[in-house]
Amino acid sequence: MKVLANDGISKSGIDALHKGGFEVLTTKVAQEQVANYINTHDISVLLVRSATKVRKDIIDACPGLKIIGRGGVGMDNIDVDYARSKGIHVINTPASSSESVAELVFAHLFTGVRFLHDSNRNMPLEGDSNFEGLKKAYANGIELRGKTLGIIGFGRIGQAVAKMALGLGMKVIASDKFVGKADVRVDFYNGQFINVEIETEPIEDVFRHADFITLHVPSQDGYIIGKNEIEIMKNDVGIVNCARGGVIDEVALVEGLESGKILFAGLDVFENEPNPEIQILMHPKISLTPHIGAATLEAQDRIGTELAEQIMSILKTNLS
Repeated sequence: MKVLANDGISKSGIDALHKGGFEVLTTKVAQEQVANYINTHDISVLLVRSATKVRKDIIDACPGLKIIGRGGVGMDNIDVDYARSKGIHVINTPASSSESVAELVFAHLFTGVRFLHDSNRNMPLEGDSNFEGLKKAYANGIELRGKTLGIIGFGRIGQAVAKMALGLGMKVIASDKFVGKADVRVDFYNGQFINVEIETEPIEDVFRHADFITLHVPSQDGYIIGKNEIEIMKNDVGIVNCARGGVIDEVALVEGLESGKILFAGLDVFENEPNPEIQILMHPKISLTPHIGAATLEAQDRIGTELAEQIMSILKTNLS
C-alpha cells in the first residue's frame, strides 16, 4: 500500500510505516493536483497537516482512498463526516502536539511581558546608538507568577497550558462548553507530583478576571473574542492565540492594542492565513509566529509514529 504524506512526515513516522510494509511518498503535490496524483499513483492513505484541504471533491474523485490522517488536533481542513459516510477512516493525533503548543503559548507570554518581540526588532537598529533609551523603554516588564491565566478551551492543549502555568505559580481559570472540571497533574523531575482540580466557569467570568487569556478552541463560525468581549476584560490584558485563525476579531484586537486596553497579543494563527494583514504583522505590541504550534522535532516524531500505529491498527482490523 502507498501513503502520500503531502504536508510532510517525520523520519520516525516514515520508518514505522516502512516496517509495516508501506511505501511512503513525500512529494508535495499542489492542492489542485492532489486527486489526480492519488489516483495515478494508487494511493490508499493520505496524510496531511494544516496546508492540504481534503474536501468533498477530492473524496469523491478518489474511490481508492481508505484512510485520511491529520497530523495534529484540528480537522477543519477535512470534510470528516462526509469522508466517513463514504467508508473512509479519518484519524488525527490529538495528544501528540499538546506540550509543544503549550510551550509556544508561554513563549508568547514571556515575550509579551518583557517586550522581547519589540526589543528584538529595535536592538539591531538602535542598540549601539540608543542603548540607554531602549533600556528605559523596556524597563516596565511584569512577572507571570501570581497572575491569573484564563484558558478558553480546556481540552488536552488547554490542560497542558494549565500544567505549565501552575508550575510557574500562576492562578488558572478556564472555560469550556464540554468540560466541567479536570484534574491537572503537574509532574516534577524527581517523581513527585501534585494534582489540581480545576472547575470550568462561564466564559464571561474568565474574560473579566484573567490577567492573560489564551485560546484553545477549534475553528468557529464566529469570533470568540470581539469588541464586546475586550471591553469587559481587565485593563492591560495579554491575549494569546495558538489555536485557529478567525476566533479573534483582528480589527477589534488592534483597536484594543491602540487604546491601551490590551497590553500585548501573541499570535501563531491569523484570520487571513497564509496572508496575514500588514497591520498585524507590523504592530509593535504583537508577538508573531507563522503557525508553528506543533512544529517541534519531538512533536513531529510523536505525530509520525502515532499516525503509523493508527494506520496499521485500522488495516490489521479490517484484514482480520
